[in-house]
Amino acid sequence: MAIIENTVVYLDGDVALEAFFAFDDSVTGRRPAVLISHAWGGRDAFVADKARKLAELGYVGFALDMYGKGVLGSGAEENAKLMQPFLADRKKLQDRMKAALNAVKQLPWVDDKLIAAMGFCFGGLCVLDLARTGVDIKGVVSFHGLLGAPDNTKGNLIKAKILALHGRDDPMVPPELVLAFQEEMTQADADWQFVSYGHTVHAFTNPVANDPGFGTVYQADADRRSWIAMRNFFAEIFA
Repeated sequence: MAIIENTVVYLDGDVALEAFFAFDDSVTGRRPAVLISHAWGGRDAFVADKARKLAELGYVGFALDMYGKGVLGSGAEENAKLMQPFLADRKKLQDRMKAALNAVKQLPWVDDKLIAAMGFCFGGLCVLDLARTGVDIKGVVSFHGLLGAPDNTKGNLIKAKILALHGRDDPMVPPELVLAFQEEMTQADADWQFVSYGHTVHAFTNPVANDPGFGTVYQADADRRSWIAMRNFFAEIFA
């Protein structure tokens, strides 16, 4: 097995974006692909590592870019400024995600009928919003994602299967938002699952997260369990 990795530039309108992708060149033929949507800091080493791990599972891992080629935040203040325009304009966010979906379909190793998406924090919101548009993909996985619904997708039916992996004590997603999200998914006729990890806050998959005051703390058990849940979910939807 040899994991091949590279980058590809694609466009959303006139904005140049750069994705990182990885695949196992010992796998023959076209295979499923998984879009990976980054947290608020931009397309970084964390999501590149997830792309490699997905390649080891036999998929094409495609770490997409929401902000633009070479654009990375340097800290909480700058990260928030990069993320805010997409929170304020969810159609802009959804269009950016659709550009990544179109880009991954062009890769010669990808079976364009077998595509899923996963995301972390802000990226969790991004993949959920992609599903909310009603696009025909197999499924999405949100890791400690923001769950608030946009104002432009009410009435859409969700075709993608949904797996939300959540820290029970996440201060950024209080219980009332969880209930609203579950009701939204039910009304959209989604096939949804919601897994809540006890004694766990935001960013539980990120080993460098260690800011209890901000509500971001790595939790090794939740990280391990959520990855297993994701693997089982992909095995099911790609069967």
